[in-house]
Amino acid sequence: MGRLSVDLCGIELDNPVIPASGTFGYGYEFADLYDINILGTFSFKGTTKEPRFGNPTPRIAECASGMLNSVGLQNPGAEKVVSEELPRLKKVFGKKVMANVSGFSVEEYVETCRILDGQEQVGWIEVNVSCPNVHGGGMSFGTDARAAAEVTAKVKAATEKPIIIKLSPNVTDIVPIARACEDAGADGISLINTLLGMRIDLKTRKPVLKNVTGGLSGPAVFPVALRMVYQTAKAVKIPVVGMGGVASAEDVLEMMLAGATAVEVGAANLVNPYACRDIIRDLPAAMDKYGIKTLKEIR
Repeated sequence: MGRLSVDLCGIELDNPVIPASGTFGYGYEFADLYDINILGTFSFKGTTKEPRFGNPTPRIAECASGMLNSVGLQNPGAEKVVSEELPRLKKVFGKKVMANVSGFSVEEYVETCRILDGQEQVGWIEVNVSCPNVHGGGMSFGTDARAAAEVTAKVKAATEKPIIIKLSPNVTDIVPIARACEDAGADGISLINTLLGMRIDLKTRKPVLKNVTGGLSGPAVFPVALRMVYQTAKAVKIPVVGMGGVASAEDVLEMMLAGATAVEVGAANLVNPYACRDIIRDLPAAMDKYGIKTLKEIR
């Protein structure tokens, strides 16, 4: 076990840095830029049972300290991920990958997780009950403790891989939802997903996004994410994966001090495709600067 290594739900990672779902595709696109095997792992693009084209354009809007997205879970569907995306990934990535799953009903979550659970390449299943950019699913499950617990329990009963439930920040109190997921059998919690926001075009006097609202990510959300990770890590005994505005090695250390076992990096990948590589490179020096021998000691 090296000084950067961590244990996430029983699987050892060389380091805690994980590109977040929706910002790293299915991985092989980034393999053309650098050896992605240096990553702890990564969470691949949000996958649903059936293919989705996503929301109409425009679906991206810039902000002063981040960005809004309303992509709407565009993906080829679970069966094509298994038959096409994972074999292509296997050629360039030798570690376990985190499968990110979303759905529009409990039954769809269960079926999609079942399909991906059978894949040897998949180490964890990150169940997204927090997407703010789709109607009739996603965030509607993650803002109610009973609904989140129901998804958790039924997915857990249908799978063998560790289940990490990805929670929404668009709630008054994150703690009861996290505890409900833990009680229902979740192996871990990840947070935060994006904050709901919007922009208006002054020239047209209409919303910039066709979907009207979208998810805010980037440096602006980091303090909110850190607070919610801290609250959740104090409230549950299972591992917490922190994310939201992480862009540097120092941000990773802050997240881990707040209680995160591992840290996902999202919007930073869209600004700088080498962001995760650079954070991993910079972590030892940042640890030395603050007198940290191993990452395990600061959680």
